Amino acid sequence: MARYAGPVCRICRREGGKLFLKGERCFSEKCSYDKREYAPGEHKGARRKLSEYGEQLREKQKLKRTHFLMEKQFKKTYKTCEKMKGITGENLLSLLERRLDNAIYTLGFAPSRKAARLLITHGHFLVRGKKVNIPSYILKPGDDISVIEKTKKSEIINNALESAMRRTRPAYYEIDRDAYKGTIGNIPERDEITSAVNEKLIVELYSK
Repeated sequence: MARYAGPVCRICRREGGKLFLKGERCFSEKCSYDKREYAPGEHKGARRKLSEYGEQLREKQKLKRTHFLMEKQFKKTYKTCEKMKGITGENLLSLLERRLDNAIYTLGFAPSRKAARLLITHGHFLVRGKKVNIPSYILKPGDDISVIEKTKKSEIINNALESAMRRTRPAYYEIDRDAYKGTIGNIPERDEITSAVNEKLIVELYSK
């Protein structure tokens, strides 16, 4: 299946919550979800009651779409988390939080995770001083992320940094805006992750 290329605001409306897929627009009065919280389609405001499976599927879709992952990528990540020590659902959220594209967005170097993926693949960031162009790269505690010198004047990155000052940043990420550098301090624990996803439903879905 091809990657979704339509209006991302429809995704938020479909999932019944803001997934912050469109950067600064999601925090403004222009947000389409705030204007039309009902699901897309001809039957305005109609949300049918979900079955147990439906609730589990929606939680999976919500998390998958937040991080712009294809089904195969998401399932592979889940299988990796199953083999890790600890609780599978919490491992899943923690691993996704430590993806490089998520870190770039969280630190404020990109206006959205989608934009972060594009900037990474074009080679605009260093991890521990080495260029990394893989959005799914998993960060380890102590890893530092920096913007390459010629990109520090980029309007996209500077505007994103300005906008990010109005967002709450989790404690496990630290940033030095003057140096265009960020650091991950520790592996995120569940109580530090602000995701509204119910990871237990995702585990139940894959356990069938």
